[in-house]
Amino acid sequence: MGLMGWKGAIDAAVQLRHTALMLRITDINYAVEGRPLFREASATIPTGHKVGLIGRNGAGKTTLFKLIRGELVLEGGAISLPARAKIGGVAQEVPGNEVSLINTVLAADTERADLLAEAETATDPGRISDIQTRLTDIDAWSAEARAASILKGLGFEHAEQLMPCSAFSGGWRMRVALAAVLFAQPDYLLLDEPTNYLDLEGALWLEAYLVKYPHTVMIISHDRELLNRSVGAILHLEDKQLTYYTGNYDSFAAQRAAKRAVQAAAAKKQDLRRAHLQGFVDRFKAKASKAKQAQSRVKMLEKMVTIRAPEDAARTVFKFPEPEELSPPIIATESVSVGYDGTIVLGHLNLRIDQDDRIALLGKNGEGKSTLAKLLSARLDPMSGHMVSSNKLRIGFFAQHQVDELHVDETPLQHLMRERAHEGQAKLRARLASFGLGPDQAETDVGRLSGGQKARLSLLLATLPAPHLLILDEPTNHLDIESREALVEALTAYSGAVILVSHDMHLLSMVADRLWLVKDGRVKPYEDDLQAYRKMLLSDSKPAKPAVEKPKPKRPSRDAILTLRSEVRKSEARVTKLNEMRDKLAKKLADPTLYEDAKLGEMEVWQKKYAEVMGALERAESLWMQDLEKLETAENA
Repeated sequence: MGLMGWKGAIDAAVQLRHTALMLRITDINYAVEGRPLFREASATIPTGHKVGLIGRNGAGKTTLFKLIRGELVLEGGAISLPARAKIGGVAQEVPGNEVSLINTVLAADTERADLLAEAETATDPGRISDIQTRLTDIDAWSAEARAASILKGLGFEHAEQLMPCSAFSGGWRMRVALAAVLFAQPDYLLLDEPTNYLDLEGALWLEAYLVKYPHTVMIISHDRELLNRSVGAILHLEDKQLTYYTGNYDSFAAQRAAKRAVQAAAAKKQDLRRAHLQGFVDRFKAKASKAKQAQSRVKMLEKMVTIRAPEDAARTVFKFPEPEELSPPIIATESVSVGYDGTIVLGHLNLRIDQDDRIALLGKNGEGKSTLAKLLSARLDPMSGHMVSSNKLRIGFFAQHQVDELHVDETPLQHLMRERAHEGQAKLRARLASFGLGPDQAETDVGRLSGGQKARLSLLLATLPAPHLLILDEPTNHLDIESREALVEALTAYSGAVILVSHDMHLLSMVADRLWLVKDGRVKPYEDDLQAYRKMLLSDSKPAKPAVEKPKPKRPSRDAILTLRSEVRKSEARVTKLNEMRDKLAKKLADPTLYEDAKLGEMEVWQKKYAEVMGALERAESLWMQDLEKLETAENA
């Protein structure tokens, strides 16, 4: 075999191995109760990639995870994984038994647990040696430290890690289940809305952890910040098809918008062409002299493959009733203490809330955010101090437990009739429609509604009396991205005060204009922004470096400053060039013909180039900022 033949054989072998290391979804079909979720859907997930799986509520994202895990049987097509690949996910919370949290997490690495158990009874010297070698290979001796670090990141202090699982509620045990699967480090980590049972601090820690996770990650999430920071690709489930986009969520949104714009323009152009041809046919089909030309146009019309403009789904909306204006402040506290059973949780509260306030509550779980929300909503009385509120003040309160307390055997319409018996059904149905619950959902038992639809109903019930103050505790759980954006718009337009507790950084950043930090039994304004709070939380887990007094640097020479300015100009030019390359590639990827079956290979090449440019752009922007900082430091020395 010649040199080129050997090279071709080697390339083919490498390509075959590369393909074998991928998760391949090929022409799958699956339906639930006769409703198709997937129809000839295909996608390829390269090994080691971090991928966000997105799509509207009910599209079939969780079903796809079950198909990948083999829990459901495909009706057609195939899903293939690398041989011996381990798949892990958080299926359900850990049981409330007497096993400690740390031991529950350690037990998730079954190979380590089995080897340690065998080491206790093994007598053959060769086998003992093999066991010890393997324990070293899998880093078994640092396992406890790794497990403790994961638990701490998810909100469990050292003393809590030694407590039994039975000491914690279901939501906290879900965190333990998440810690266990992260510790086990499966080859394919499938996470379904993991931030739904995390607070802001836990969600931020998870973002950072997933970036460094050593294997493939697929995550179902509607959290924009998580999808922007932690994944490098988006798998979009829409119209029963799967489309793989390189880049984070913002990159996906830009690519999809460009693609849809091109598709809409092509459809409009074809409509004009079709109208022109039809007009000719209509004018001349009866004239003998033009009969052949008219017949030719008819054939052209018959052969024309219709380009359909992208159909926008019904726009997601929330419409809150408007309260009348009250004199400020609507709530004020002076030296208030609050707690339970004689134990103070929060003290020395000197707070003021006006009707135009948008306040986000920051602080770790257990510091007292829920206690403060109960105090402000009159669900908990002050233990001491003075608290005043407007006589006409109406308060709306939304929390996840209220979603769980809906009557599962009643319809949304019946829920509203209980609260507004004097209103006619037509008005109540209009109220439901204003929260995205149409005629079908209005007459469906709550037990059969999706999590997002239940959340919408609970939000509607909370805002029904047109409250002057709306307290929302994790309102975005179970809402898809479109619904979250609609909630942002509704809260921005709302004329009442808003107090938010949420792990959704995008929601907080778009709505809140004041931040209160609940910490160490106090509530104080947080003067910095959310990004600074994020950095503070992520740095808290790192050991502080001892302060070393540095000698004051000498002022750089004029030549040195000129050199730094030159470096800044070069960095800026590099960023500009990469931005131009990115825009050209995005335009290329927006070409609808690129997504035809015959061009899938070409599409993957362009997506790879786009990912490479995005990575280079991120590095170039970082270097540019470093050069700017060096120049600023030198000029101010």
